Amino acid sequence: QVQLVESGGGLVQAGDSLRLSCAASGLTFSMYVMAWFRQAPGKEREFVASIVRNGVRTYYADSLKGRFAISRDNAKNTGYLQMNSLEPEDTAVYYCAASSWGDSPSSTAGRYDYWGQGAQVTVSS
Repeated sequence: QVQLVESGGGLVQAGDSLRLSCAASGLTFSMYVMAWFRQAPGKEREFVASIVRNGVRTYYADSLKGRFAISRDNAKNTGYLQMNSLEPEDTAVYYCAASSWGDSPSSTAGRYDYWGQGAQVTVSS
């Protein structure tokens, strides 16, 4: 079966960096658009970033441009989210997702077929 497994979360201080990984199995990873979403306590899930199948095009939430970077390694069936200059407001569960709907980056959660279980990121002030 399809599995997306996030790793790399943890507790960090404001200003630190973290890199999340999303290991995919049970699907042809290179045929899926990939994205990261996050959900903070008491808030709705929000889009973070998306990347097309070959990694050439990316799309970010406006508020995160310049601090976060999405990438992928199709040979390793793995996606990444590099997070820099972390702020307490970045505290959330981060989810990776894969979409078979075309090859455009998308912020629409409903376009994503598969989701990981989430990785907790906590940023202390």
